[in-house]
Amino acid sequence: MGYRVAVVGATGNVGREMLNILHERQFPATEVIALASKRSVGREVSFGDKTLKVKALEDFNFTGTDFALFSAGGTVSAKFAPIAAAQGAIVIDNSSHFRMDPDVPLIVPEVNPQDAAGYTRKNIIANPNCSTAQLVVALKPLHDAAVIKRVVVSTYQSTSGAGNEAMDELFTQTKGIYVNDTPTPSKFTKQIAFNVIPHIDVFMDDRYTKEEWKMMVETKKIVDPAIKLTATCVRVPTFVGHAESINIEFENELTADRAREILRESPGIMVVDNPEENGYVTPVECVGDYATFISRIRDDSTIENGINLWCVSDNLRKGAALNTVQIAELVGREYLKKAA
Repeated sequence: MGYRVAVVGATGNVGREMLNILHERQFPATEVIALASKRSVGREVSFGDKTLKVKALEDFNFTGTDFALFSAGGTVSAKFAPIAAAQGAIVIDNSSHFRMDPDVPLIVPEVNPQDAAGYTRKNIIANPNCSTAQLVVALKPLHDAAVIKRVVVSTYQSTSGAGNEAMDELFTQTKGIYVNDTPTPSKFTKQIAFNVIPHIDVFMDDRYTKEEWKMMVETKKIVDPAIKLTATCVRVPTFVGHAESINIEFENELTADRAREILRESPGIMVVDNPEENGYVTPVECVGDYATFISRIRDDSTIENGINLWCVSDNLRKGAALNTVQIAELVGREYLKKAA
């Protein structure tokens, strides 16, 4: 059985990665349509060895489309995702717009695949924030083993999470510094080259940023509402790949050695943890990979049942495009084929 798939936002970083992953994973698509705004009509994007011409989202009728993969921002999703859903497409949305809607499941297939059945309420499934996706892949098997009480996470997020303009700003500022040009922030609030910025998304009334709030509420929705989580989200001068330092406190005993064993057997995770031989993964090493990499697993001696770990993943893949395609695979495998 083949599916008709529309990729909305096909000219952006994540949209192009969706097309790459649909091809790489041999998603059973009989037709793939690249959609974007009218100003992008006629542009060409790659799908394997094929070239797709971009069509206008505003003029597209989703009738007969099985999946609509959205990655064009919250404003576009708010307007067009319900239209696509009403016309019969199963929408998988990468923006934050629907994530906390109680009638829209928020899915990471390795973590809560059973919740995907709820897509029938609105014909929409939400993809979590990039920093949340890799976090919950690491947390879920440990939560099942020992029950997580509290998580303290600090993120080291690449510029690609803020789009093409952000990556260009890092490149331009870095190049300019070598010729004594004064960096001029535009996409970011402060200089990003040779710097780190503890500010992603807007500040809220409690002085946390919205990115930090997303990690808290999304983790609760995906894994367990009882988990307490606090986050500090930081933008760093890398192009692709998010890293996270995660401290976890458990209800029950769980040693670092046992955690390492559990994570090695968990879906979507690759454990690389041999510090004596530099056996840990950095952002540049995870680019282009499907896995969420876990390193530096160690006991936290300051609390009774606690461990620390280091988590790295390609944010354009597991944090966005890959997770979206995995959701489509899950729905196609578990629900659509059963109904056929």
